[in-house]
Amino acid sequence: MKTAFIARTALLSLLLSGYALADDDCREPVSDWQPRETLRQHVEQQYGWNVQRIKVDDGCYKIKGADRKGNAIEARYAPASLRLRTLHVNFGDDGDARDYLARPTSE
Repeated sequence: MKTAFIARTALLSLLLSGYALADDDCREPVSDWQPRETLRQHVEQQYGWNVQRIKVDDGCYKIKGADRKGNAIEARYAPASLRLRTLHVNFGDDGDARDYLARPTSE
């Protein structure tokens, strides 16, 4: 009885951990994807990023490049909606995270 409980618990934890990892993938139909160049233009104009590479990773667009202050960035976007999914910034010695925090709106 105890062995069966341990086996079920182990199986359940494996299933749940696999589900959690799979949730990071983008699942939009390829027919709805926007061109990579559209994403490149958006982030260069909107954020001033210098895009070095855009590739497909787990169904998402993955950007590698640098922000306007030279900090290395890696971002993942949903390819159809171009919605930001994850952003990693490796700040240099004079890096400042305030550039990436939401600014309060004035009333």
